[in-house]
Amino acid sequence: MLQSLKTHWQQGVDTLSRRELFRWSALLTLPVLFRDEAVAAAPAAATAEGLRTGKDIYRSIGVRPLINARGTFTIISGSLMLPEVRAAIDAAAQQHVHLDELTAAIGARLAELTKAEWGMVSSGCAAGLTHATAACVAGGNPDLHVRIPNLSGFPKDEVIIPKHSRNVYDAAVRAVGVRVIEVATGEELDAAFGPRTAMVYILAGPDADEGPLSTRAIASVARQKRVPVLVDAAAEILTVPNVHLENGATLVGYSGGKCLRGPQSAGLLLGRKDLVQAAWVHSAPHHGFARSMKVGKEEAIGMLMAVEMWARRDHKAEWNRWLSWLDDIAKQVSRIDGVTTSVTETTELSNRTPSLSIRWDPKRLGITGAALARYLMDTEPRIATPGGRDRDGESSISITPYQMSPGDEKIVAERIYATLSSPPSSTRLGPPAPTAAPTVDVSGQWDVHVEYIASTSTHTLHLRQTGNRVEGTHQGDFVSRDLSGTIDGNRVQFSSSYTERHGDALSFRFTGTVTGNEMAGALDMGEYLAGQWTATRHDYRRG
Repeated sequence: MLQSLKTHWQQGVDTLSRRELFRWSALLTLPVLFRDEAVAAAPAAATAEGLRTGKDIYRSIGVRPLINARGTFTIISGSLMLPEVRAAIDAAAQQHVHLDELTAAIGARLAELTKAEWGMVSSGCAAGLTHATAACVAGGNPDLHVRIPNLSGFPKDEVIIPKHSRNVYDAAVRAVGVRVIEVATGEELDAAFGPRTAMVYILAGPDADEGPLSTRAIASVARQKRVPVLVDAAAEILTVPNVHLENGATLVGYSGGKCLRGPQSAGLLLGRKDLVQAAWVHSAPHHGFARSMKVGKEEAIGMLMAVEMWARRDHKAEWNRWLSWLDDIAKQVSRIDGVTTSVTETTELSNRTPSLSIRWDPKRLGITGAALARYLMDTEPRIATPGGRDRDGESSISITPYQMSPGDEKIVAERIYATLSSPPSSTRLGPPAPTAAPTVDVSGQWDVHVEYIASTSTHTLHLRQTGNRVEGTHQGDFVSRDLSGTIDGNRVQFSSSYTERHGDALSFRFTGTVTGNEMAGALDMGEYLAGQWTATRHDYRRG
């Protein structure tokens, strides 16, 4: 990962994979309420009459909208639906229809449009992965369906996942109750297949393009074993004919609310007809475990229209328009002495978009990339970017245009130019504060009480302090992870993380103060928002 980030930094552009995009997703997208270091802006004032339609619909309830110069992150609502999609949803909302019949018709039309055997609309790509897994485990059998996720007695209950494909989204596969068999080599892959193997899951990306655990190599082995292969291509562009199915995959899932610009709550599952139809059996409105993953007639028709439009859209013209926006921004900010820019065009299937990198010397301009990104996010008009970078004496910020609207490029250019030309006092780079000598040694075991939004828990910290440096381990309810941080006087800051290679990702950042044998402060849990913590040094005399 570090090498990957180094490469992207050297290129000066954020052509990151879906996995890397998730890892970079941090405090910049969280509300000011949950942040420690924010250039706070007043929230949008809610109107006395409540929700009001029109351009101020969000502001009418006190929510500030934003310009998306960052990309298709779900946390900032993905993409904007195409006008044709909105029109289709509105028309679909005005009549009743039988959903099984609608799904059959949409499946046939998606087959025509995508050249896959069949297709269905799911409530997001993650739901499509769940339904696909259920189809491979239960095959549309209602006796089995009603027992999911209790797979006791099922003939097939194992899913093979290459190590390179473990990610936070494979939770959608595990939700069915399957046991994951992780493999790291071709030999392990061959040995992993058995009578209980229901499916192989692959996360699309560079790691799955080459080598003994590429999609093509895995599919070749799986075909001999008569085991389906599911590819998660959520953030990719839709290729026709489909590249993953041509590489031997059986099923492939996509997000609807990213590059396709369909409903944010919709996704696509394409592939072998019998398994896609079985996936529909295992989805809502049919009862059972997946009833919560409902797709309405509006989302279904909206998603179909998004695919219809994908086949009609002038993708070359769109690309050229994005480049022209980046050129306008680059010309504006390059008027500042010491600012340089570059545009990179990616050929990756995932998050395919050009990107602009804006670079400068932070000491010369008096502002860092991180401070600029925060300021743009927290003030008006609000702009979300991929975030700022500060490394080796150079700062930068990137702009991703493919979810911007016409006119946004002028606002982005003006805001960045104005802020870099004359950084507000709240963002100005001052001399680094000297680190104070520790007033206490926190080495030892600490019993931690954590307060979440609606529950509490007890964790344990094992700390070793060397000067101002603190290292150790953080034991949570089930997971133990490494911890590192600092102590500055009586102020502590340390972080732990449980990485995506486990199929989950947890990030805890403790900040607070120490008073003798007690510590307390705020807990930042990234996408899981914020909490509070108190800690007491363990008294071994009491066990």
